[in-house]
Amino acid sequence: MKFHYQNINAQKTVQLQTVGPIDATVRPPGSKSITNRAFICAALAEGKSHLTGVLESVDTTVMSEALGLLGVTCDRDLVAKTASVAGCGGHFPKSSSLIDAQNSGTTIRFLTAAVAISQGDYTLDGVERMRQRPIRDLVDALAQLDINIFCKNDDGCPPVRVNNSELPPLRGGTVRVAGDVSSQYLSALLMALVCAKEDIRIEVIGTLVSRPYIAMTLCVMAAFGATVEVIGDYEAFLIPAESQYRPTDYAIEPDASAASYFLGAAAITGGRVTIDGLSQNALQGDIHFADLLEQMGCKVTWGADSVTVTAGEKLVGIDAEMNAISDTVQTLAAVALFAEGPTTIRNVAHIRYKETDRIGDLATELRKFGATVEEFEDGMKITPSELHGATIDTYDDHRMAMALSLVGLRQEGVVICDPDCTSKTYPDFFEVLGDCWK
Repeated sequence: MKFHYQNINAQKTVQLQTVGPIDATVRPPGSKSITNRAFICAALAEGKSHLTGVLESVDTTVMSEALGLLGVTCDRDLVAKTASVAGCGGHFPKSSSLIDAQNSGTTIRFLTAAVAISQGDYTLDGVERMRQRPIRDLVDALAQLDINIFCKNDDGCPPVRVNNSELPPLRGGTVRVAGDVSSQYLSALLMALVCAKEDIRIEVIGTLVSRPYIAMTLCVMAAFGATVEVIGDYEAFLIPAESQYRPTDYAIEPDASAASYFLGAAAITGGRVTIDGLSQNALQGDIHFADLLEQMGCKVTWGADSVTVTAGEKLVGIDAEMNAISDTVQTLAAVALFAEGPTTIRNVAHIRYKETDRIGDLATELRKFGATVEEFEDGMKITPSELHGATIDTYDDHRMAMALSLVGLRQEGVVICDPDCTSKTYPDFFEVLGDCWK
């Protein structure tokens, strides 16, 4: 099955078509989150690492090209989905560079910390939306180590400049970082500060959001040889001076956030989907989106290296605390439109600072379908009603496009604007989705 592409008011769109129950096995592309973490750890190691299962997308290309501007060679085979990274041992060969992170949060945050450990003068910037995404908490944390770092504007957003040209190499100390806006700040510090010459202690201030992403970061770091002591319940982290990265052959697992769209399609169309390559032991917490579908009435079967979701007789609304798997909020919202009774999504205030405001803008688009949406500061309540077709704006947000396209599998007249924004993490998403009904 192929979806219909056309231009409306000079903008590319795709019109979904309604389908019968899905019955498919899908292996999503490599995880964006793991790919970019592996790039950082490999770049900071001393020697060449070989990565397999590498995601080919805008975000991962932005990261690899940025590393190239810093003097780290990343040889990628786009067909084989592999990359060879010649690590620099924590000292980037290029002592001056302007990094364009576009709208890749992992790239600008991870590299801000990574260049801070190297002597040089670096500026990191991005698109207009990136200049609205906060980074001050990370900048303030790095400044505690006497790093010369600052946001060029007063709003605490990029561009960021790191100028360590006249400073001695980074040694050690204690860093305190806020955890309530983005876990990427903590991940950035953990990965970069392995290269310090003395012990580093990182303390988390406040509530840490998206905790599974920290567990993921620690697992990737460990695969590259780093040692980190976790103190308490993710309250603090100790990185000993002798910790360092080593070159590694590393396999990247499929993207669990991407898997959520196909699992959601099973729930919405009354079908069955098996995701290959992901299990309950996956590094990515988002695989537990399947648990929410089980609460809504689906059957979930876990295999040694797979998960299968089979639709039940009906979907029911649930009350979902989604802080740990917040990248799947939009997917759950799409499924909620077909449930009996309301669905409430809680404790995800931090997603307002993603590629778009994933609470306010999501609520706007859901209402276009005819749903009643009550918006909270940290979530929303979705009450289904009689649906109708709609033209959906995607705000240059890949997850908005992929998640809300699922509504069009059952509801006629759904048009998604700017479908190419999925290239950020899943360039051929609509082709793969259409192939599920071949």
